[in-house]
Amino acid sequence: MSLVERIGRNPIGWAIAAVIAAILLTSVFTVVPETKQAVVLRLGEPAGVFNPYRPNEEPGRTQAGIIARIPFIDQLVWVDKRVLDFDMERQSVLSTDQLRLEVDAFARYRIVDPLRMYLSAGSEERVATQLAPILGSSLRNELGKVRFADLLSPERGVIMDNIQARLNKVARQYGAEIVDVRIKRADLPDGSPLESAFQRMRVAREQEALTIRAEGRRQAQEITGQADADAARVYAEAFGKDADFYDFYRAMQSYRHTFGSDGQGASGSSQVIMGRDNEYLREFMGRRN
Repeated sequence: MSLVERIGRNPIGWAIAAVIAAILLTSVFTVVPETKQAVVLRLGEPAGVFNPYRPNEEPGRTQAGIIARIPFIDQLVWVDKRVLDFDMERQSVLSTDQLRLEVDAFARYRIVDPLRMYLSAGSEERVATQLAPILGSSLRNELGKVRFADLLSPERGVIMDNIQARLNKVARQYGAEIVDVRIKRADLPDGSPLESAFQRMRVAREQEALTIRAEGRRQAQEITGQADADAARVYAEAFGKDADFYDFYRAMQSYRHTFGSDGQGASGSSQVIMGRDNEYLREFMGRRN
């Protein structure tokens, strides 16, 4: 009886053959997903890359799919093609206005040269480990050149671009590219430094308020002076046109104020006794030609 006939009569033999075939197939053929790059190690030495990252690459047009390799000789090291990130440990930074800040930041990066990454770092995790202290150093250098208020202004974007450019120089050595750098938080430390900063901010705002009030009073005085000058000019022009009417109008204003009928005086709170020939009441007596 042949070997094939013996296996055909024995189900266990069929199962063993299927397992051996599956092992051979999986050791020869592998599926590379869209999100992964595969570095091929042949006897421990890099021999190539499957599905490498390419800028502006369209999904579905990559080298992802089924690949063949030499069984038991070729080994695959998987590298992520997606954007990765790492957090920086909290750093103490001294700004130019002598404010000590507690800064939390993070960076996003992508492995663009998996072969160099494997040779220089060995894994994605070690890339992040190597770049994190560089990010902290760049952050301290850049933030040490600016004031705390600049972190709350549009200049913050320029600061982040400078940090990203500095970090990218180091990232290229590990086959990585920095996509973005951002500050999550920039806080003053708790305790007396924070209270001192608040006090300085309070004093600065109070001085600013005093300046604004002084400027307002100055402008009010200018406006009042101009109004008084315009009123005097109008009175002078009226007197020049009709002196009698001007005297009558001014007398009526004086009566209204004196007798409390303009709403400003206390009506009925005082009495005035004058003779009928008093000069002050001449407008009530009529004019004598």
